[in-house]
Amino acid sequence: MANIVEAKKAIRALIPDKIAQLSCEEKARQSKIVFNKLINLPVFNTSKRISVYLSTADEIDTEPIVRTIFAQGKECFVPRYCKAGMQMVKLRSMEDWETLPLTKWNIKQPLLKDVREDAIETGGLDLIICPGVAFTKKGDRLGHGGGYYDVFQKKLRETQKQSLTSVAVAFKEQILDELPLTDRDVTVDMVLYSE
Repeated sequence: MANIVEAKKAIRALIPDKIAQLSCEEKARQSKIVFNKLINLPVFNTSKRISVYLSTADEIDTEPIVRTIFAQGKECFVPRYCKAGMQMVKLRSMEDWETLPLTKWNIKQPLLKDVREDAIETGGLDLIICPGVAFTKKGDRLGHGGGYYDVFQKKLRETQKQSLTSVAVAFKEQILDELPLTDRDVTVDMVLYSE
């Protein structure tokens, strides 16, 4: 177990360094390719309730995804983190997105005191778009270490009746041949990245 912890730590140090070396133009280029792959997925087109993380400068840009969700009349849910875990709460509009405050980690997030619809309590999700540090092509995922998405996905799959598809979006620099995993790590159904 100690070896797995150390291996994860090493990858969490390595991948951000690789991403930091990408130019803004290269990040935008890869983000556009991944965005086009996502919106052309049959599961994206049939999904009505979609959750998506709100990206930082070192992640695939999810703003166009959020815009498309609203443009297509779908419901959009975004993560809200607190000590107790992570909720997926409803984002009302692009104007709502634009006015969200930043957390100390520089991530847009609805305030904890804001009363918002919780996806788990109101019918679940059809599609969840996951962030992460590193992935394999077959769907293994290494997160940032908090376990938020692993716990959330397990809970969602246990509570909702309809099927759930989880998709990770990544820069090609985040794709590795294998990852050190434990039985607590939840895989994703699909990983989208630029070739």
